[in-house]
Amino acid sequence: MILAITSVAIILIILVDGFEALVYPRRVAHRFRLARVYYRTAWAFWTTVFRREKYMAVFGPLSLIGLLVIWAIGMILAFGVLHHALEIPVRSGDGPTTLLTYLYMSGSTFFTLGLGDVTPLSTLGKILVVIEAGVGFGFLAMVIGYLPVLYNHFSSREISISLLDARAGSPPSAAEFLKRLARKKKLADMDRYLEEWECWSAQLLESHISFPVLAYYRSQHDNQSWLAALTFMLDASALVLAAVETPQRHHARLTFAAARHAAVDMALVFRIPPQDGQPRFDREAWTRLEKALREAGVELRPGSDAEAKFAELRLAYEPFVASLARYFGLRLPEILLASPGVDNWQTSAWTRRLAGIYDLAPGDHFE
Repeated sequence: MILAITSVAIILIILVDGFEALVYPRRVAHRFRLARVYYRTAWAFWTTVFRREKYMAVFGPLSLIGLLVIWAIGMILAFGVLHHALEIPVRSGDGPTTLLTYLYMSGSTFFTLGLGDVTPLSTLGKILVVIEAGVGFGFLAMVIGYLPVLYNHFSSREISISLLDARAGSPPSAAEFLKRLARKKKLADMDRYLEEWECWSAQLLESHISFPVLAYYRSQHDNQSWLAALTFMLDASALVLAAVETPQRHHARLTFAAARHAAVDMALVFRIPPQDGQPRFDREAWTRLEKALREAGVELRPGSDAEAKFAELRLAYEPFVASLARYFGLRLPEILLASPGVDNWQTSAWTRRLAGIYDLAPGDHFE
């Protein structure tokens, strides 16, 4: 009887966990959740064994397959042990009925193979087989429907990250973004970009809370990531709010609010407390930032309180993004690049730079 009760409990745990992960798109706050325990344990093991970026990029897709396999094996074992504990009589031509016989019947039933070489004889056994077949069919249907939704969210996330390449550099930098706009006399376009990033931050918040596994999916380039993009948007919005003399301050405030909301909730979903990381900016860097922006043609607000305001705004999000970066093994972008980098689109496997073809300097991009 203890085995039967344990088997039923495992079946219910897996069903509830699958429902919460695949069907119920919202943050689940109860203490024990199989998927959460699985991911935290698997990620801790993976990052201990594999530290190179190309191996860490495999974890997201591979862990999803592993979770589905664990659910399937758990259901097959639980139903097989339940049949064995209840001593369900079965028709089988292979001699005495053992636990392996029940597990074989459970596996063929869960995957709806319909072989029929091992079948239950009692009414209770037939009911359990029908229930397991329904669960297996529903499980396969949910997986088939789940994967396209997951990859659609991933694709939507990566589009905006790729667009940052020519607009703000690789990795993106708040100062580089403003400098490029100022050089091309396009600061008025900042409104449009801020509005796009507000929507992107809201979509990131919705998709990564509904499907937390997406946070483990890395971007196509090692110097890009969803966290770097989110931090860049916070940096750029905070810099505009604190120092830039522009009418776009209202949109910067909205983007800052949406991006910070996403950063804080992501830390809550993964239960990562905010921590102070290495200082990303100091007084010397602020002096260089002011000089670089003025030389590019960015009009800065008068007065000496801009630096303090910028530091105050950064305190609202840096502890969260720093803890997320430490957990996921991602790098945070610099606010001001030490030296102009080469955008990803300006490189290839055959020629490291296209500047000789297009007469481009580092940081230049097409109109």
